[in-house]
Amino acid sequence: MRNIAANSAKTWLTTEGTTEGTMEMIMKIYEYRGFPNPSRIRIALGEKHAADKVEFITVDVPKGEHKEPAFLAKNPSGVVPVLELDDGTMIAECTAITEYIDHVFAGPSLTGSTPIQRAKIHMMQRRAEAYLLEPVNAYFHHATPGLGPRLETYQNKEWGEKQYERAIDGMRYFDKVLSQNAYVVDDEFSMADITLFAGLLYADFVKLAILTECKALLAWRQKVAQRPSVACC
Repeated sequence: MRNIAANSAKTWLTTEGTTEGTMEMIMKIYEYRGFPNPSRIRIALGEKHAADKVEFITVDVPKGEHKEPAFLAKNPSGVVPVLELDDGTMIAECTAITEYIDHVFAGPSLTGSTPIQRAKIHMMQRRAEAYLLEPVNAYFHHATPGLGPRLETYQNKEWGEKQYERAIDGMRYFDKVLSQNAYVVDDEFSMADITLFAGLLYADFVKLAILTECKALLAWRQKVAQRPSVACC
């Protein structure tokens, strides 16, 4: 996990579905680069060739900046990332931010273009959160020093270690899925793949390696790692 200086870009964007042509929008992403959820948004922006069309603002999570009143006013949950629109609207939660990005910027859909695609993508991206990303997160915050004693005010090591086992089970589940599909949902890269990839990045950080038996998952990861969008995260 690494920090970066904030960088900015103000640009004209085309909003789909408007009858007024183009409109000036200044989008800001509050994040801590290298963390799994900000990585999800950076990959989504990369897929839409829009990483240079937002202003990235660093929130120093290890120093507790995400728990300070100024940030809590933007997101009461106290987590990154948060998308701020030019009218002051704040959008938190990676799924919601990705939905917005997917519909504002041109390019292949990340959230599905038909009702059945949308349903399947949302189902599988939620499983990627529940089966892998969230258990890894719980393991990190409960069974390791996490972000340190100042921020980790409650830890349950036994429960955290149980989440390690859940994450392993999640890897086995997605290995089975990917032994049948090119991507998490059928043969198209989507938001579900982004969430799973971010979960594996997090697993790397906590030293939870993909099981060697998960050959389909390993091959999928190598393939996704070669996508230009991944360099954005």
